[in-house]
Amino acid sequence: MPAPVARTLDPRLPVLVGVGQLNIRVDRGEAPAEPTEMLARAARQAAADTGVADPGALLAGLDTVGVVDILSWRYRDPAALVAAALGADPDRRWATVAGGNYPQTLLSRAATDIAAGRADLVLIGGAEAWRTRTAARASSSDLGWTVQDEGAAPTDRFGDDTPLAAPDEIARGLFLPVALYPIFESALRAAAGRTQAEHQRVVSELWAAFSEVAAANPHAWIRDVRSAEEIRTVGSGNRMIGHPYPKVMNSNNSVEQSAALVLCSVERALDLGVPTDRWVFPWSGTDAHDTWWVGNRVSLHRSPAIGIAGTKALSLAGVGIDDLAHVDVYSCFPSAVQVAVDELGLGYDRPLTVTGGLSFAGGPWNNYVSHSIATMADTLRADAGAVGFVTANGGFLTKHAFGVYSTSPPSRGRFAHRDCQAEVDDVGSVPLVTDWEGAVRIEGATVMHDRDGAPEKAFIATRTPDRHRAWCTSTAEDVMSLITDDEPVGLAAHRAADGTLTL
Repeated sequence: MPAPVARTLDPRLPVLVGVGQLNIRVDRGEAPAEPTEMLARAARQAAADTGVADPGALLAGLDTVGVVDILSWRYRDPAALVAAALGADPDRRWATVAGGNYPQTLLSRAATDIAAGRADLVLIGGAEAWRTRTAARASSSDLGWTVQDEGAAPTDRFGDDTPLAAPDEIARGLFLPVALYPIFESALRAAAGRTQAEHQRVVSELWAAFSEVAAANPHAWIRDVRSAEEIRTVGSGNRMIGHPYPKVMNSNNSVEQSAALVLCSVERALDLGVPTDRWVFPWSGTDAHDTWWVGNRVSLHRSPAIGIAGTKALSLAGVGIDDLAHVDVYSCFPSAVQVAVDELGLGYDRPLTVTGGLSFAGGPWNNYVSHSIATMADTLRADAGAVGFVTANGGFLTKHAFGVYSTSPPSRGRFAHRDCQAEVDDVGSVPLVTDWEGAVRIEGATVMHDRDGAPEKAFIATRTPDRHRAWCTSTAEDVMSLITDDEPVGLAAHRAADGTLTL
């Protein structure tokens, strides 16, 4: 975009001007760093990426720093540490609760505030040093990372910290993604009418395509191309975790990664001298959540929030599915991708990721979408005028955020954001019962395996005769064999009052 054209735009129009991504390969001997230092390093990369003459001065002028929730170390106010490392003194320091949706949510908030004049130069990002933290816990080592004073606190904290598992789900041990996403997968398979073998081939081919994208992504943690057969074959390096997902089909959080994004107003970008070929415009953003508890979902293979909020993001931007040249669908597990594709009508005849996804590019807990937005920005810069779409997911297909981007200014002249929760709530929910004893019908199931690959425990979603949902468990060999080798969905069974399922 020529600078004279840029000067005709709304001066308050938000624009993404710099992105930075950092991998610290501690697995290859690189020295570790604590998460806030990692983010400061990624921020310096993002500032340099803007192309301005003095990146340090840009960072010193930040008025807002937002940090996505960090799991590998608990900081009271991580944005303050990042800002201090960058020589900045922002008026606003943002933090979030846990959720992979929050990078996009923060970006939408920053864009809204820039448009309204409440902010002008914003840094957003996150970091995880999970390998280092895990190794330190195993060896009882003191990392010497920063501990802030008790009075330290962000100026704003974003997100709803409602528990994502019902008391009954917690009591049964059903509160981890590695158990719940495989249950969604079984429901998807049954809805598609596929056998287990047929579906595993389809899913492994999907994941192989993600692997190919990661191999071409210089920021991906794993850049080895994996064939579909490798991905679906269980072995010593690919043990079964939660049926039907062997290890390679799970998000890879054993990474040391950071990503940072710099946004500002068009007016500030021109004043800073950011070349217009670095500009990427957020066109729209939306947020919504499905029922907090999986047990209350109307269906285990659908997501009303994805369908409603994702479609709204596109309509606010004035585009449709066929207008999207590039997409990055949140991909913690294959079921997350399939649900989003089905809800949005994306189809499988196109690349569904620009990074390679959380299994291969890396799954740094809540911060993956900072990486996907950064990669999308680079992708769009190389394809000027094209439109990109990013989806974000937190919890168990629970919290969702969406963003539309392009190097062209928004077709409607402004950034638009919408909270779609009221529409999602209208879809309703189903009751979760805890003490039902009697006939049930299986709706979805998984078998969790121990570290040696032996089946350990089955989790089963069932419906009572009045269509209420009831969770069940079993360690019986016949039940676990049914789930792993046959077709459990739709079968009648019996639930004891304590939740034990028998055939």
